[in-house]
Amino acid sequence: MNLKTFYKVSYGLYVISSKKGKKFNGQIANTVFQVTSEPPTMAVSINKQNLTHEYIQESKVFTVSILSPKTPMRFIGHFGFKSGRTSDKFKDMNYKVGITGAPIVVENTIGYLETEVINSLDVGTHTIFVGKIIDAEIIKDEEPMTYAYYHEIKRGKAPKTAPTYIKE
Repeated sequence: MNLKTFYKVSYGLYVISSKKGKKFNGQIANTVFQVTSEPPTMAVSINKQNLTHEYIQESKVFTVSILSPKTPMRFIGHFGFKSGRTSDKFKDMNYKVGITGAPIVVENTIGYLETEVINSLDVGTHTIFVGKIIDAEIIKDEEPMTYAYYHEIKRGKAPKTAPTYIKE
């Protein structure tokens, strides 16, 4: 079986953020999708080892910041290859606090969605969180960064905790 076939499934690149008390955390994710239009819902797949998972599980809220193709690799690495357990990812970051109190990354973002978790599904290494959208905004009228663009143009890699990770 050729697992690289999964790379042919269309994905985007997003910063998923949440809160725990007064602390914020965020991470890069590619598995975000619309579930329904009425009521408007989105789902995200988060690895159980990630700090963001813990924050979403406790607060029952998450935000999705949709990244621009112009997003520098340093920014992606900041949210994708560092742990919030050892660094404050929101220090010196351009963000705002949403209706739920969760952070919304606005730097390198073309739009965002803010959700309240209404359901979750345990899928082994990951949890799929389904959120009712309570706010959404377009910041820049641009096309989003696709996961294919991240891999092919930016030469980005998938970390071991990503749902799309394939051992080389």
